Amino acid sequence: MKAAVFHKIGDIRIENTDDPRIEESRDALIRVTSTAICGSDLHIYDGFIPQLQNEVLGHEFMGIVEEVGSGVTNLKKGDRVVVPFTIACGKCFFCQHNLQMQCEESNTKHYGPDGGLLSEKGGALFGYTDLYGGYNGGQAEYVRVPYADYGLRHVPETLKDEQVLFLTDIFPTGWSSIEWGELKGGETVAIFGSGPVGLMAQKAAWIQGAGRVIAIDPLEYRLERARRVNKVETLNPDQVDVVEAIRQMTNGRGADLCVDAVGMEANRTILEKAKAVINFEKGTTKVLELCFQAVRRGGIVSVVGVYGSPTDNFPIGRVFDKGITIRSGQSFVHKNIDYLLDLVVQGKVVLDDIISHILPLSEVSRAYDMFKNKQDDCTKVVLKP
Repeated sequence: MKAAVFHKIGDIRIENTDDPRIEESRDALIRVTSTAICGSDLHIYDGFIPQLQNEVLGHEFMGIVEEVGSGVTNLKKGDRVVVPFTIACGKCFFCQHNLQMQCEESNTKHYGPDGGLLSEKGGALFGYTDLYGGYNGGQAEYVRVPYADYGLRHVPETLKDEQVLFLTDIFPTGWSSIEWGELKGGETVAIFGSGPVGLMAQKAAWIQGAGRVIAIDPLEYRLERARRVNKVETLNPDQVDVVEAIRQMTNGRGADLCVDAVGMEANRTILEKAKAVINFEKGTTKVLELCFQAVRRGGIVSVVGVYGSPTDNFPIGRVFDKGITIRSGQSFVHKNIDYLLDLVVQGKVVLDDIISHILPLSEVSRAYDMFKNKQDDCTKVVLKP
């Protein structure tokens, strides 16, 4: 089959690879009909998350069931399905406590309680390095899906792929970032980053009762899309002091909830890059620190942007003084996906309005370069095998 194979930093290309096969009784084989490039894929592509061996990337994908293992009774050949990006067994302690992203069974080689950069990790993810299970991902013609009887969700034939594809990751991730904010109704939500996850968080904020949604991003084309598709207020950090602006917009207090939808790959100066090298850090915590400044006392900071390493001079003093609650991690996809799918079916949310490019999988190298370098007003790329 054809697949997008990551070789080394900045090098991903289409190659012929072995077809996947059923290996366990709860497996399914999926013929991929749509897949997408996620900002998290860039963490591998750019070397922020280490991967030393070749791997098929991609954790946002959906398709048609081609074959199922003997233990799968709720799926059959020909079923159209969407695939959560976290791989979960459904039976372990964490799965039973709705923490499927921490599944004890899916990441057999590298699972453990530690959670350090190069030590023990949580549950497995599709196409996201050996540390997270070493499973090949969905930027390919076919994928083996473990625990298919628990993870896969049927998709109504009335919906196009593009309408439901982002239930795999970015909409549940954006939803979780707001859910963790415990909105009661009428709150001010400031979302740092108007990439795919930030745009989804904006949608989720309105649905969950926000009274005001503010999007922050240095790229005007992203802010224009945020205004157009999500009807939010916008701030450009290259043009205004966003912390001061948010305080002025909230009677001097700050936002009730700040969402970091950027993570460690925020823009950095040469001095900031040098500091990271000296301190053995990956990326920067600049956006996270802005969230701590912009949130009100007693507020919540929700972190769905990825951070991969320890950081120097973490502002714990500000966190303590302001009484800030921090919620972070991978999203509760398995817990929320059925509810979120129903929102799409009922027409209460539109997900495909963030797509800027639909390309054949054969153009994956160009797609990664365009997405990474934000060329041609690229917001979200969908690939068709």
